[in-house]
Amino acid sequence: MKCIAGETMAFKIPSVPPTTNKSVRFPNDMLEEIEDAIRGKDCTFSAFVVAAVRAALDDLKEQENDR
Repeated sequence: MKCIAGETMAFKIPSVPPTTNKSVRFPNDMLEEIEDAIRGKDCTFSAFVVAAVRAALDDLKEQENDR
């Protein structure tokens, strides 16, 4: 439990969002770059790709808002 200004908040176990399996083909050189980037880090290939796509989507939204 976490105490904030005298209040006690109950711990909530986070839920994993629903997912869908997709098959994506990557150029071999790109796969090597991704694997090099995550080697030795606490990151899976899928987590890296999801984070990269989220960043790209955020950039697209920003570009739309700037118009």
